[in-house]
Amino acid sequence: MGFTIGGSRGTKEFRTGARRRGRIPECTVVAEYTGLWGWDAVPGARAAGPGRDCSCGDLRCAAPGAHPLPCAPPVRAGATLDEAIEAWADYPGAAVLLPVGRAFDLIDVAEEAGRRALVRLERMGLPLGPVTVTPDGRAQFFVAPGAAAELPQLLYRMGWDDAGLDLRALGAGSHLTAPPSDHAGLGPVGWLRPPTLDTAGRPPQARLLLGTLAYICHRFQR
Repeated sequence: MGFTIGGSRGTKEFRTGARRRGRIPECTVVAEYTGLWGWDAVPGARAAGPGRDCSCGDLRCAAPGAHPLPCAPPVRAGATLDEAIEAWADYPGAAVLLPVGRAFDLIDVAEEAGRRALVRLERMGLPLGPVTVTPDGRAQFFVAPGAAAELPQLLYRMGWDDAGLDLRALGAGSHLTAPPSDHAGLGPVGWLRPPTLDTAGRPPQARLLLGTLAYICHRFQR
């Protein structure tokens, strides 16, 4: 049987420990994302290791350690550290997830392609938002909301619609595992390009990055 975060097994012990310590490490991270960067945050499940039991308690969980905890309310953008501590007290140890499709969408590509594309985009002086790197080898570029819905048409206009690229957009209904939380028991997510006050609330339009990302992805799959 796996461990449980925010579930019926051990919830009382988790709550007591969190309040005794006063401030759990995740709270500072949550407060940074909500109060500084202006993003909602959601408590997420964790896994003991790749393919291991999920902390949600469902032995048949389809995405161990990579989904929001059932019924866990979001901590809204603008929340203070005290508010984050209060909200997270019932979910100590939970991964920090960011809902996609509200303040940003994501363009997801293979890590090596993402790293090379990022260097090229920076040299070109194009506007860029944050970029994460996951332990399973993906790079995720923050772009303006709506990119997931627009991606097929954008690829068509650029002539990349039939290229079979290892490139996708994530929008509403998806969640990003936020650094430095563990993703699916594989290890922590990190930043390739961390957020700043200038970029967190104003990610670029997907069309500005897509040509370069598509070109690099195409080169890597030939």
